[in-house]
Amino acid sequence: MCGLLGLLTSGADAELRADRVAGALRCARHRGPDETGTWHDADVVLGFNRLSIIDVEGSHQPLQWSPSPGSDGRYTIVFNGEIYNYLELREELAREHGATFATEGDTEAIVAAYHHWGPAGVGRLRGMFAFLIWDAQERMLFGARDPFGIKPLFVASGPAGAAFGSEKKSLLELTGALGLADGTAVALDEAALQHYLILQYVPEPATLHRTVRRIESGCSFTLRPGGEIEQDRYFRPAFTDTGRTGPPAYAAVADVLRDSVAKHMRADVTVGAFLSGGIDSTAIAALAKEHNPDLITFTTGFEREGYSEVDVAVESAAAIGVRHVVRTVKPDEMMDALPLIVWYLDDPVADPALVPLWFIAREARRQVKVVLSGEGADELFGGYTIYREPLSLAPFERVPGALRRLLGEASRRLPDGVRGKDLLRRGALPLEQRYYGNARIFRDDQLAGVLRRHDPRRGHIDLTAPHYAESAGWDPVARMQHVDLFTWLRGDILVKADKMTMANSLELRVPFLDPEVFAVASGLPRSEKVAEGTTKLALRRALEEIVPAHVLHRRKLGFPVPIRHWLRDEMYDWARGIIRDSQADHLVNLAAVQRMLDAHRDGPVDHSRRIWTLLVFLLWHGIFVEQRIEPEIPEPTYPVRL
Repeated sequence: MCGLLGLLTSGADAELRADRVAGALRCARHRGPDETGTWHDADVVLGFNRLSIIDVEGSHQPLQWSPSPGSDGRYTIVFNGEIYNYLELREELAREHGATFATEGDTEAIVAAYHHWGPAGVGRLRGMFAFLIWDAQERMLFGARDPFGIKPLFVASGPAGAAFGSEKKSLLELTGALGLADGTAVALDEAALQHYLILQYVPEPATLHRTVRRIESGCSFTLRPGGEIEQDRYFRPAFTDTGRTGPPAYAAVADVLRDSVAKHMRADVTVGAFLSGGIDSTAIAALAKEHNPDLITFTTGFEREGYSEVDVAVESAAAIGVRHVVRTVKPDEMMDALPLIVWYLDDPVADPALVPLWFIAREARRQVKVVLSGEGADELFGGYTIYREPLSLAPFERVPGALRRLLGEASRRLPDGVRGKDLLRRGALPLEQRYYGNARIFRDDQLAGVLRRHDPRRGHIDLTAPHYAESAGWDPVARMQHVDLFTWLRGDILVKADKMTMANSLELRVPFLDPEVFAVASGLPRSEKVAEGTTKLALRRALEEIVPAHVLHRRKLGFPVPIRHWLRDEMYDWARGIIRDSQADHLVNLAAVQRMLDAHRDGPVDHSRRIWTLLVFLLWHGIFVEQRIEPEIPEPTYPVRL
């Protein structure tokens, strides 16, 4: 596990470029506080910060590998992540191709797979990863990112070359080396800003800096000096009903989850688990305990009724038989920590749950280096309540198009709050127009009053249309899951999971997001997802002998945050100060934001999520654009208590 950085340029002093990369690595030191290093030749500099999880002699990065033992390394690799089937891959490569290895780790398995299988080798990797491989013979850079986007990979391009990194802030340090002028380097992407305010995250492949993009999840790429990046999608997820139902389906789900957790437990350090009150994290913790009887679990909450799953998590930990650690978060702690958290994020993410996640990750890092978590279960197994909507709207599908449009017109004439108004409105819309993923913060009419350069031609359809085109003819629930894989999951869920844990030099592993688990989950029919008044039916049935009964059918809360209450009281003055001091009025109507905050305080209207989304952006702008806010970045020193 590490933070990687690569710079592909030519015509400049190699030592100078290496020094620049070494300096830029400082921005990512939290990703790997155990070791740092660089390697370079005439065209490329590769750098890394390492967090040691599997201690293997000789596995230091950048790592060189040659297909011929004893010869100079043809390939040099930097790799962020974990390959859970690396032992099986190494055995196959040695048996079928005579591959030899100088270490016992997973990094060599990646580069050997690339040498013997080419780009297709990426599809054989079972894990989370972002990596760069420099082929000195072909003078070509090859890289890839894992299927679901668990690990990030940013790219910045300029007249002098391209840079790739685990942290966007590291690439911003290298804009001069890329030949980018200062103004161009920090130019804000206004389309990405509008999408952020709609969705509460910046959707891939964009970032808020126009010069920095993201290599998309499930993609690989090649780049030669002086050339253009050629990107290829190797993972095209499909939810295709295989007809497997009932006990055979439940057994398959249980078996593949047990196998995935077993492989995710491979480490030479202590592995813990996050534990909320829901079925997903409880299942992972229960299965993990089969491999580690001394498993430690962690949860977070607030001292406010209805905003904590601490009691349920404590009960679950006792039922599983694991040691449990609780971290309670107070509003003053959130206010103090948020600027630092936004710095770690690189781009704003306005999901309030990431704040308590940062605190519990910091607590967990005092005792472990790795935690397992339950992200991805809802997207793969049909866990969101909104996935039941096609069932309730099914009668509208039989209504002729002209009549459906009339129903939509009728809904607009009904006063707000009238029962059935929203059902009519949504029933009149085709799925492609009404479903955009699991978050929508601002409606178009609300956004126009806040965003100075609001463009009504932009909307969520810009992002979702290509994915709906790929899923034409599928079951509506499967199409919603597919959209979420490319929007909500990789844009919000996995960004906050990676950024908040790596901010604390803690590795997070997500056993649900495994290609083998996806192969089973994606074949389930709709009746095994949303049915019998519940969600994730097949998963719940599969886990009946694994998780405690009190969790099995409980509604998931996650890490809810009481910002609705706090912005009316404890956080009001703090929020007002952020608005008052911001220099982003040319982008956001700060007077309108203040009026929104006052209206929320006075009630009864609830603007909390919209206010929070704007506050996070204003903090981001103050840090990365105005450079007026300078969070104190702690050195990543975490003595482990055993």
